[in-house]
Amino acid sequence: MLKGFFHVPKAVNEPVKSYAPNSPEKAAVLAAYKKMWNETIEVPLYIGSEQIKTGNTRKMTAPHDHQHVVGTYHLAEKSHIEKAIANALESRTKWANMAWEQRAAIFLKAAELIAGPYRARINAATMIAQSKTIFQAEIDASCELIDFLRYNVEFMTQIYSDQPKSDSSVWNRLEYRPLEGFIYAITPFNFTAIAANLPASAAMMGNVVVWKPSDSQVFSAKIIIDVFKEAGLPDGVINVVFGDAQMISETIFASRDFAGVHFTGSTHVFKDIWKNIGTNIHHYKTYPRIVGETGGKDFVLAHPSANVKQVVTGMVRGAFEFQGQKCSAASRAYIPQSLWADVKSQLVTDIKSMKMGSPEDFGNFITAVIHESSFDKLTSYIDQAKKDADAEIIVGGNYEKSKGYFIEPTVIVTTNPKYTTMETELFGPVLTIYVYEDAKWSETLKLVDETSEYALTGAVFSQDRYAIEEATVALQNAAGNFYVNDKPTGAVVGMQPFGGARASGTNDKAGSALNLLRWASPRTIKETFVTPEDYRYPFLGE
Repeated sequence: MLKGFFHVPKAVNEPVKSYAPNSPEKAAVLAAYKKMWNETIEVPLYIGSEQIKTGNTRKMTAPHDHQHVVGTYHLAEKSHIEKAIANALESRTKWANMAWEQRAAIFLKAAELIAGPYRARINAATMIAQSKTIFQAEIDASCELIDFLRYNVEFMTQIYSDQPKSDSSVWNRLEYRPLEGFIYAITPFNFTAIAANLPASAAMMGNVVVWKPSDSQVFSAKIIIDVFKEAGLPDGVINVVFGDAQMISETIFASRDFAGVHFTGSTHVFKDIWKNIGTNIHHYKTYPRIVGETGGKDFVLAHPSANVKQVVTGMVRGAFEFQGQKCSAASRAYIPQSLWADVKSQLVTDIKSMKMGSPEDFGNFITAVIHESSFDKLTSYIDQAKKDADAEIIVGGNYEKSKGYFIEPTVIVTTNPKYTTMETELFGPVLTIYVYEDAKWSETLKLVDETSEYALTGAVFSQDRYAIEEATVALQNAAGNFYVNDKPTGAVVGMQPFGGARASGTNDKAGSALNLLRWASPRTIKETFVTPEDYRYPFLGE
């Protein structure tokens, strides 16, 4: 029972540690990396209070050394998914009725555990399992995840405090109930923070969850589970399952108590999910909430007034950090003819200076792509570009997978603005550039807007304020996160709420109160103090 109007600690963004030579954080993460690298772990299903080992296991390996096994995880059968649903629903009553400040305390504690004792472990796990450099692991697995937890608690209190008007005769109240049923969270391999936030944000609002992490992220997902358990998250609130995605989804969507899906992944999969939910819509107790962040074909657009070094840095960082495996990664660029010679020279020089290899070596800017199927897909596009008359690879284009799934940062220049790699999401270290005539700036804005089905992120570089204004208006539907004189990646929780529209998702803005609202079902309560006792209104009199 609430006995005060409590104020949560003010959310602040977690500072990014430098990992400079001889720094304590560098020593700590390398020690954690070495320890975890030389161990093997076994990850069970987490259903209610049980840790279930099915005996049907799959190996976990590192993308940069794919023969090195760091552990195994157990695969669920249909009966386990049904059990996870039952456990979630059984846990719902106590969790939904728990005072909000008690729920908040769990996730605030989780944030501090990651900021302190778990920081090196969760970063090292992300380096091993997802082949992230230490900087990419730090800004993701530590800082962004901490920010999600802290800010979501603050956003939750802002939502709860938004109340309707009342007067002396009527007290109107608005309560934000959890959804009736359970939430299905489906998370991707590329961001440890997203893997934690999708189930946690729904749970924070009083919902119970069945969570399926990506097969390629189970190793670091185990650290998330450990953190939530140590923070005091009750059993059954977030149930964790692994296995065949189609079987798991079909079992969940067949449940009458399915109340919503929180998804990050491919556009194609998300559309299939939407279709399946629609097919089953007459079966559900309530209309399920469908929240998804999907693909991107994100752009960098340079105006003739742009600073060349800034443009190149934005492209290089935007396209090649984490091997381009971000839904926000720059994968197409539009450069004016007048700047092209200088841009090309600086771009080639920068890319040739990059080292590639294991993330354990802090001198490497590039590591491996996530798995063999991704490697094969990406290299097929590179090979095709080598053959096509309207495409030229100006740097990179080499690859090798005998030990790890390594692909050089590759830049394709095309004379065809609708060339396949200008339109198709590749999700790898491949950037395609189209050089336009300076006089066709306005035409190029239209081209940028119409080339892709996606609308996630985009960046414009210009020193001309009129050009910036024109681009901002012309591209208002082309990117849910739009950047001026900066790379199109690196959204910060509480500063740049993240999400796009068109084929990029439902634009429910992770890292804002808008997302949390999707996991609440408001109820209005009107209490009248002096209740009428006669049905007759004054107009009925003579």
